[in-house]
Amino acid sequence: MRIGLVGLGRIGAFHAETLVGLPEVDTLVITDARDGIADEVAARLRATGSVAQVEVVAPDALIDADLDGLVVATATNGHAEWIRRGVEGGVPTFCEKPAAGSLDETIELARLEASSGVPVHIGHQRRFDVGFRRAQEAVASGELGFVHTIRANTHDQAPPPAEFIPTSGGIFRDCGVHDFDAVRFVTGREIASVYAVGANKGADFFAEAGDVDTGAAVLTLDDDTLVLMSTTRYNGGGHDVRMEVMGERGTITAGLDHSLAMVSAEPDVDFPRGPQRWSFMERFLPAYRAELTAFFEVAVGRRESPCTIADALEAYRTAEACELSRAERRPVAMTEIRGL
Repeated sequence: MRIGLVGLGRIGAFHAETLVGLPEVDTLVITDARDGIADEVAARLRATGSVAQVEVVAPDALIDADLDGLVVATATNGHAEWIRRGVEGGVPTFCEKPAAGSLDETIELARLEASSGVPVHIGHQRRFDVGFRRAQEAVASGELGFVHTIRANTHDQAPPPAEFIPTSGGIFRDCGVHDFDAVRFVTGREIASVYAVGANKGADFFAEAGDVDTGAAVLTLDDDTLVLMSTTRYNGGGHDVRMEVMGERGTITAGLDHSLAMVSAEPDVDFPRGPQRWSFMERFLPAYRAELTAFFEVAVGRRESPCTIADALEAYRTAEACELSRAERRPVAMTEIRGL
């Protein structure tokens, strides 16, 4: 397969290394808006001795490069444009979350996807994490009985660069959105209402951008399951992403292993033994590879998109509701947030 990749920043370069190592990829065609970046990445990829060929093209030539699939890893403000280019060019498209930088644009893209017949896969990678998939199976099979409470968290080990925050969309849209998607994926239910709060105890640049460095929310699902969600930019012990699903007959947890970024206060307990993980790419490396492999199945028509723009829209709507709740200090029903 000939796969196009646009955007060669941290996540794009990471995806490029994954793509050239997958047996499905014969040729990887890469591009970046910054001068010289694509050539530098191509040289590194070729030096690895991968089987896949690497071609470099100008951004405007990518869609016409006889592609079987397109991977979009630009900055957020480029996602919508490249999804449109892919769909309008008839090229199955994978895009990192979010699909767009605004609710209105995400709705527009979901409608475009639905009317076009061209598959789009949005990269909510927790759907491909073995722990989250096991939790989903436990819920779907009835193993846990009825589910009454979920605890979900995304705790970054350290803050991103200050310049990222004003363009991030805020902590609920940037970090919490993964939890919102994972809640829908694991439970098969929809989020009905939210109540969210936030606080700043760290660097001044969060408050200066109108953001918070720590957020929390209570979500009520449409079957009255309660979700306690938290997210922070400061978790010095390591990167910590978990979901505890509590049911009538038992509890199952994704992300509970020896890399857990905490210590026990109990005597004679040696769990977790480490080593810890320090970034989302380290935490979800197998999931990133699995989701790109799944995208090839989508591109050749062997499976439907495992996370459509419509799915991503629901997570984004929840993030919008959380930001509104935080700003107005009140519960927000999801019926207040526009959708399809």
